[in-house]
Amino acid sequence: MSHHSVKPQETLRGRRLRLYEIIFEADTVAGRLFDLILLACIVGSVVTIIIESVQSVRALYGPWFRALEIFFTAIFTAEYLARVWVVPQRRRYIFSFLGIVDLLSILPSYLALFIPGAQSLMVIRSVRLLRIFRILKLSRHIGESQNLVRALKASQHKITVFLVTVLTTVVITGTCMYMIEGAEHGFTSIPRSIYWAIVTMTTVGYGDIAPQTTLGQAMASFIMILGYGILAVPTGIVSAEMVQLKQQEKITTQVCPRCLKEGHDTDALFCKFCGSTLNA
Repeated sequence: MSHHSVKPQETLRGRRLRLYEIIFEADTVAGRLFDLILLACIVGSVVTIIIESVQSVRALYGPWFRALEIFFTAIFTAEYLARVWVVPQRRRYIFSFLGIVDLLSILPSYLALFIPGAQSLMVIRSVRLLRIFRILKLSRHIGESQNLVRALKASQHKITVFLVTVLTTVVITGTCMYMIEGAEHGFTSIPRSIYWAIVTMTTVGYGDIAPQTTLGQAMASFIMILGYGILAVPTGIVSAEMVQLKQQEKITTQVCPRCLKEGHDTDALFCKFCGSTLNA
């Protein structure tokens, strides 16, 4: 009787739970192995797309590229269907950002099968370029990306103040250069002078416009030196926030089965975003 007491539905539910932990989480050996294999496939697929765009290489190894495309498409299709099958909130996953990215990574390959004719080859090529969306899936497998996103959100007000300060500076310096140099030296308008100030402050230096007067060159030297200091400010802001996050309690990659969000504490039993019970 004990062997017959386990219902098939319960066995199926247990399998789905184990697959869910492997596919959506990276705290187990199987989960980390799954992520590593998927990472290798994503990188291999993107590298294949890049190399295939070289016409001389595609002419020599076209059949190999088509075989690799079929191989990667099969893997990503199986992965997408597995995610849809194991996730409890299927609609939430399908219409989430990463769910749409997962679909876009395989959809163009199937669309190309239904667009016949030589005149449509260029359309097929442009549609297949959407496969580059696969590289966006790398972010889900890099743990530090979560800390970086949180650091950017925490420092968004400081970065906003910084950008407003930079914008004010380039407007003032661009207007000054317009008054100093004038149209005869290429500074034909204030917007064009502001463009020069942005290019100079970011140390790009296209050289299409250059000051000719002594005062203008002195102003340009000041903006160049100021640019080096300004470029380091956002890095310092984000780095400080990341250091604070490192000092906080360690979080896991466990995904809530209801809202599909990460970032839970190691001892959390419930999701801090929706309150659902987390898988043990």
